[in-house]
Amino acid sequence: MKNYNVAVIGATGMVGQRFLLLLENHPWFHVKVLAASPSSAGKRYEDAVAGRWAMPSPIPAGYRDMVVCDAEADVEKIAAAVDFVFCAVNMKKEEIRALEEKYARAEVPVISNNSAHRGTPDVPMIIPEINPEHAEIIAAQKKRLGTRRGFIAVKSNCSLQSYVPALHPLQKYGVKCAAVCTYQAISGAGKTFDRMPEILDNVIPYIGGEEEKSELEPLKIWGRIEGDRIVNAQGPKITAQCLRVPVSDGHTAAVFVSFENKPSKEEILRAWAEFSGEPQRLQLPSAPKQFLHYFAENDRPQAKLDRMLENGMAVSVGRLREDILFDYKFVCLSHNTLRGAAGGAVLMAELLAAKNYL
Repeated sequence: MKNYNVAVIGATGMVGQRFLLLLENHPWFHVKVLAASPSSAGKRYEDAVAGRWAMPSPIPAGYRDMVVCDAEADVEKIAAAVDFVFCAVNMKKEEIRALEEKYARAEVPVISNNSAHRGTPDVPMIIPEINPEHAEIIAAQKKRLGTRRGFIAVKSNCSLQSYVPALHPLQKYGVKCAAVCTYQAISGAGKTFDRMPEILDNVIPYIGGEEEKSELEPLKIWGRIEGDRIVNAQGPKITAQCLRVPVSDGHTAAVFVSFENKPSKEEILRAWAEFSGEPQRLQLPSAPKQFLHYFAENDRPQAKLDRMLENGMAVSVGRLREDILFDYKFVCLSHNTLRGAAGGAVLMAELLAAKNYL
């Protein structure tokens, strides 16, 4: 596999920091440029994140003395230095849309963690094990942008990564509807406990925009390409409640689901155990060997015990049982800044590299 030089745009934020840890020893991708807001530009990376480094391990030595570029002012310079960029900026949605398109038009592919382009009909939103074929829309997007190499690909909302992978292998039984309640870690808000004192001894029953994303984004993931756009699937219908809970990392989801053709419990467990996708077939560097892990214990999965399963890239499932209103209910868990954010974006980039899109 070819080696790629990459930039991390938004390198000082929590997801940007996670990108750097994941890419420190990556076999294909090598970080050549760090970029962030004008307030960080021109500083050594270590100085730019002073007092804000939120990862459990220290800043890798190779990044400390790198001088941070201006993500908006230095687009042409950055595009000339790298093969593609990872983007995880904290800006207004319309500003992110404009910035990502600016990089794409500068002929550099953008692998985005942001939500700004998730609704753009010719921008693929890929969970690599579920809808890798959506990468085929990139040709239509390039035609619209007038680019040869540049395009934008996005990953879905972090909370979806817990329950959509568990529902996906069950689609063959006709998933009719699902109710989902997500219990989301504070790192999803870019916070640590010392920077979010209001979460201690507390649950906050609102996360802006999260319920709409949880209900609508799966329909794009399960959609199909028609001409120059991805058309959303008509179903299943999903209703969601999203709560912020006092957990550092790991989004938990309680899922209730009904089917057109109700499977047995054994059929569900077999579908989860046997499910794998393109990342496993291609043996991509960040891919979990077993995507879905089922725990038979009544008290699993737990964020503290299970979020780092397969380097934080697997999805844990447990407590499958029949329900009196729906057909079944179960609990899921995924690491929100690994599988749900930076790790999911790195895996998507690996898929796109393996398929010659980069």
